[in-house]
Amino acid sequence: MALVDLTNALTIALSVTDRHASAKWYSEKLGFELRFHLDDAGWTEMQTKTDNVVLGLGEQSTPTPGNAIPVFGVTDLDSARTALEQAGVAFDGPSETIEGMVKLATCYDPDNNAIMLAQDLAPAA
Repeated sequence: MALVDLTNALTIALSVTDRHASAKWYSEKLGFELRFHLDDAGWTEMQTKTDNVVLGLGEQSTPTPGNAIPVFGVTDLDSARTALEQAGVAFDGPSETIEGMVKLATCYDPDNNAIMLAQDLAPAA
């Protein structure tokens, strides 16, 4: 039995130097559609051609190519984090909240690969 209640949402996060230029590239080259730019957070999301799979572009001054981080949706981040911490899973600092959008936490698998968990806080449409 799983320790956390995952949703069917998956975001693959990439670090880029210019989110707007990267969004244009992914749109023109692969046909991804812009979901939004969140300039205050340095974050852009593109809808891929795969249902429930989003490409997240995080702006960094020195991105690390090949450093993709899967972001798995969870129904309740606090309970998921508690269950995983009790099972010995290491987390990278406290959870972060972007009000009205998402609550995030980064943890590590046995090979120290980063994995993020995200609870959607956006108001229901």
